[in-house]
Parts: sequence; C-alpha cells; structure tokens
Amino acid sequence: MNIESLLSHFDGVKETGYGKYVARCPVHEDRSPSLAIKECGDGRILLHDFAGCQTEDVLAAVGLTFADVMPERIGTEHSYKPLRSRFDARQVLECISHELMVVSILAERYAKVANDEDDKRLMLAASRINTALKAAPPLRTPPEIKAIRRAA
Repeated sequence: MNIESLLSHFDGVKETGYGKYVARCPVHEDRSPSLAIKECGDGRILLHDFAGCQTEDVLAAVGLTFADVMPERIGTEHSYKPLRSRFDARQVLECISHELMVVSILAERYAKVANDEDDKRLMLAASRINTALKAAPPLRTPPEIKAIRRAA
C-alpha cells in the first residue's frame, strides 16, 4: 500500500515534513491529530498514536492490518525489498550551489576569452543542475494528498 492510499483512511491529515504526516486517531475521540504517520525509505509505513492507542487497533479501526503497511519481505530475515532511495534535499542543494559557482566563474571568463575546455565544463554544469532538479522531490504537494486534506 502506498502512503496516499493509507492517508485516505484517516481524517484531519496534515503533512508535517517530507513523508511525515499527522492525522486524527480513529480509535479514540481525537480533537487534534495525535496519530503520527511516516513513510520509510524501505517501503514500510510507521504509525504511532501519542495518546497511546495500539497500532494494531488503529489499523483495525480503518479496516487494515500490519500486512497492508509493510512491504514484501525478502527471505526469512527482517529485511525488506529495497526501494530506490531519493536524494537528500541538502545534497541536491549543495550540488546546485557548487555548480552555480562554476557557471558564474566560467561565464565571467567566457565574456573575456572562451575555449573548448570552458565550454565543456559549462555544459557539464548546466547538465548537472538539470539532473539535480529532476531528482529533487517535488516542491508542491501531490494532488492525491491535497484531495485527502480537502476531504478531512
């Protein structure tokens, strides 16, 4: 099950960070969100109710089980099927920062005397910036999450 499908089972869903949410717990009368929901990089989805409700009870209240929020296991060990990891936002920003410095230095040089080595490096920097932007998580909240929030 993906995070969007899981969140659709809860009321009062709010995003608190990338892959992190809070919602109202369906087990007890919850005026403000006490249920923390986190999407892990290995496909697991973790739930914790700060009011003390058991995760199994929370899942049962919305018609789900642990199997619905845990990915397929590999073998008999406690490892899960690896997912493609996302870049850390800080790594992406550091890369862009470095490449922008390279672009600005070469652009200043380019205005004076351009050579093939500078042209190649300028194109590499531009390519890296575009790749970093494509790899970065979206800045906007996905439409599925917006729909869940509107319904809450």
